[in-house]
Amino acid sequence: MLTADRMHGVCAMMPAFTTPDGDQVDNRSTVNVDELMRAVDQIVRDGVDLVATTGTFGELYNLLWEEFQDLTRATVKAVDHRVPCIIGCTSPNPREVIRKMEFIQESGADGVILGAPYYMPLTPENAVQFYLDVADCFPSLGIMIYHNPEFHHVTIPVSGFREFATRPNIVAMKDSHRQVDAFMNIVDIVKGGVSLFVRQAQLPAYSPLGAAGCWAIDAWMGPWPLLLLRDACKAGDYETAKRVTLEMGRVPSTQDLKWRDLVAKLAMNDAGYCTAGPLRAPFRRIPDAMIEVARARGRAWRELAERCRAEMTAGALAAR
Repeated sequence: MLTADRMHGVCAMMPAFTTPDGDQVDNRSTVNVDELMRAVDQIVRDGVDLVATTGTFGELYNLLWEEFQDLTRATVKAVDHRVPCIIGCTSPNPREVIRKMEFIQESGADGVILGAPYYMPLTPENAVQFYLDVADCFPSLGIMIYHNPEFHHVTIPVSGFREFATRPNIVAMKDSHRQVDAFMNIVDIVKGGVSLFVRQAQLPAYSPLGAAGCWAIDAWMGPWPLLLLRDACKAGDYETAKRVTLEMGRVPSTQDLKWRDLVAKLAMNDAGYCTAGPLRAPFRRIPDAMIEVARARGRAWRELAERCRAEMTAGALAAR
């Protein structure tokens, strides 16, 4: 069974790679399996610590059941047990979650990344109970809690982690919404039994407090800024970590929630590390301004990634 000590470093949150014609609303097979497998193999060889699929950025809400199966099989095969392989299965319907988890378990994946059912807002107590119920249904499958109050409409309380700690297969949490005091309390409660992943910009501040790593969609534009950040934090070199974080923050982006993930996906096509493909319907009318931001983002990240890769190579040679 997947354990918390294997959950650390850079968690690469994968796009749901789209075929060239996957933007058509009547297309029923839109997952570019060949590019998915090529890119996953590449990013694992380049050094990310785990691969996670079908979160919000991975379009969990926009894949047919057959496409979800194709994507899951391809990802598991491409990862090939080299790092933990985590498949997203969030749904507004908890029984669909169970169906997906049954398939994920059969596929050979190490675990799931799971958000709370989100169509009807849950009370915090019911959100906690949902995770306990699911953990009991799949005692040998690792569970990474996907905490996203923005989209799932519930904040998981700090107190809930006392209950999560009673389930050994709840091994990690992807978060980005905890203040420092709440984060420290969670670390104190779980005592290493749940690995806590923060967003990439938080890692220099939260790593000394107990963060196991960071999650990053940007890794698919070229992982080296994230890998350098990871290594710097691990070595206690927070000057380098701060510098890299600030450089990542200067890459053009948008904070507009309506366009944020869409711009991020389009930017990958310009960064050149992988081809995420076109946007799926219903995202058909994209303002020219957002397209320009995406192109600028992809180009700027590519330049940053090349500098960070050279820095890591030079450091490795100097250490010999």
